[in-house]
Amino acid sequence: MSGVVKFLLAALALGAGAVALLAVFQTALVFPRQMVGPAPTLPDGTQNLTLTRPDGTILQGQRIAGRDPARPVILGFGGNAWNAGALALFLHQIAPEHDVVTFHYRGYAPSTGRPSAKALMADAVAVHDLIAPDAPHGMIAVGFSIGSGVAAHLASERDIARVVLVTPFDSLSAVARQLYPFAPVSLLFRHEMNVQAALARSNAEIRLILATRDEVIPPARAEALASAVAQEQVTRLETGHNAIYSHPEFAASLRAALR
Repeated sequence: MSGVVKFLLAALALGAGAVALLAVFQTALVFPRQMVGPAPTLPDGTQNLTLTRPDGTILQGQRIAGRDPARPVILGFGGNAWNAGALALFLHQIAPEHDVVTFHYRGYAPSTGRPSAKALMADAVAVHDLIAPDAPHGMIAVGFSIGSGVAAHLASERDIARVVLVTPFDSLSAVARQLYPFAPVSLLFRHEMNVQAALARSNAEIRLILATRDEVIPPARAEALASAVAQEQVTRLETGHNAIYSHPEFAASLRAALR
């Protein structure tokens, strides 16, 4: 066997091995539960929430009261390594007039269960239905990174006043295809979240905040989503995926989107 043939066979074996690893560990890659930080101390009066799902999964969340009960409730859906308590506190600091509700994704302690895109999206609808009786002025869904897929799905299934998406994408499978062009994503990927299709089915007002130098979500994927909405609904900040939170214009942009 020639050296060239051996090299090609070795390269094929390595490629097949890499694809196999991506297939086996994709849930851990999409939902890195071990990277979630500790919960912060939440304000006095924070209400602990519990929701039991039909499969026995127990979701734990929190509700921080706002200063103005006539405002819509903000439902927050964080990134794949964001503690839901930290997200609740962040949104409370951004919009202290609003009640804020966040839940730990299934599989993210203290919630139980195993995460998947389909399950998280279904859980979001159940969270909405739990909160709806105590949200007479409606709700705003806010999704960050992978939480964009969860928030957009909710907006397609329920009557949401507004959906605000930060560092979003058009579809998670499109992100995977761009990040792993050597892998047969269409055959292997199990965690699709199609944000663009969900928003097309929604009557909610839409606001997008994009990071133009995003190193996690390829900017092309965010721009594909932005191209499907009116440009006055889109804010672009010259920053990266995680650095966006320290951008001097981010807090004001998020507050404006919530208004």
